[in-house]
Amino acid sequence: MDGNAPDFAAASHAALADPQLRGNFRRAMDGLMSKRAAQFADAGEWHGVRALAASVRLRALSKLPELLEKLEETCTRNGITVHWAATTDEANAIALDILHKTNAKLVVKGKSMVTEEMHLNAVLEKDGIEVLESDLGEYIVQLDGTMPSHIIMPAIHLNTKQIAHLFKRKIKDAESREDAAYLTDLARRVLRAKFQAADVGMSGVNAAVAETGTLCLIENEGNGRMCTTVPPVHIAFMGLEKVVEKLEDVPPVISLLPRSATGQPITTYVNMISGPRKPGEKDGPREVHLVILDNGRSSIYADPELRDTLRCIRCGACMNHCPVYTKVGGHAYEAPYPGPIGKILVPQIEGLEKRGAMPHACTMCNACVEICPVKIPIVEIMGRLRVEAVKPSGAVKDGGAKASRTEAMVWSGWAAMNASPTAYRVATLAMSKLGNAAPSSLPMLKEWTNVRTKPRFASRTLHDLARAKGVPDV
Repeated sequence: MDGNAPDFAAASHAALADPQLRGNFRRAMDGLMSKRAAQFADAGEWHGVRALAASVRLRALSKLPELLEKLEETCTRNGITVHWAATTDEANAIALDILHKTNAKLVVKGKSMVTEEMHLNAVLEKDGIEVLESDLGEYIVQLDGTMPSHIIMPAIHLNTKQIAHLFKRKIKDAESREDAAYLTDLARRVLRAKFQAADVGMSGVNAAVAETGTLCLIENEGNGRMCTTVPPVHIAFMGLEKVVEKLEDVPPVISLLPRSATGQPITTYVNMISGPRKPGEKDGPREVHLVILDNGRSSIYADPELRDTLRCIRCGACMNHCPVYTKVGGHAYEAPYPGPIGKILVPQIEGLEKRGAMPHACTMCNACVEICPVKIPIVEIMGRLRVEAVKPSGAVKDGGAKASRTEAMVWSGWAAMNASPTAYRVATLAMSKLGNAAPSSLPMLKEWTNVRTKPRFASRTLHDLARAKGVPDV
């Protein structure tokens, strides 16, 4: 992605005009919501485990600096090399340095949202290093040359027919068969050969335990285990917020994440990585590296209200229930994190100048808040970012980027009008007589009239209507 500000409105209109895309998303999201609801049929159990997971995340954030120091200490003791990256450029440079030192030519990757944030694949390919996504959904979108459309199910925007046609075009000797089992087996054969030949495996981290120096990775396909054990070098990437205090803090997250994400009772694979291969062990990498990325998270952490953004466990449930996301899909956001969590995280990481439109792509319906397994007040943070865009506090990158003198004058006039009964009567009378003649291009009407007809003022004010019914003035 280049440095230009993505046009969310244009991308959304294009998505809304694609009936195949909308149909794919509608079917997928209906199924995911039903499965999730079935997993949490017991309201008491849901509220209990949700409160526990939220407390785990809140406690970790309250001790974040000391837990990160402890994590580095325990990981180093276990033989894991820890690297700190303030920016995505630094993280990419660290990854390239490790790859160059090991003379790596082929990298296999498990799912990692941080590497999406870094645009790591493009960096490696530019350096002449082959990189292959091993998660099936990620593999599909990599073949398609597109970004993931969902943080848990990257290829959810495609149906079986579309994937079959893609495999036929991109995989040698692939048959044109619209059969999910055949397509999965075909991808498995390709990926198995790459696992055996890879010089380096890469993965994300679901939780890093400060107490024990353990990297926890959960997944469903076994590819994460292959990436972290078969190649001689393993590089794990995590945002600095993923640390937890104790090993006992991991089960609540493991309990909630798959049920919230895909409606499964439990994830298929739980990987606990506490160091490289030891003498006498038969498998595992010779080297394990952990890259801890900041990329604006420290600034988010510094603000008590915005800090709640960092609670996220990346389950994607907010997307599955969002009336905006389910209509336009993840690609419309043109961001590594789409949907409700993306609308509060990405503007804080990349700045409101570039991403100021994202917090406005929300109906404020609160669906995301109601189903968030760690109780993130997404809508409150969304409102805060809308304010920061026009009235900065200094807490958010590019605060005030969307400020408009004309808009400020309009709102000042609105406040003055509503502060005086006389001014209110005069203004509403004038609007009822003259307002409908106002051109749609006025700044205060432009955002409305871009997508809908300009509202018409009533012929009589509320005061006029009240007087006509004999209601006395207050």
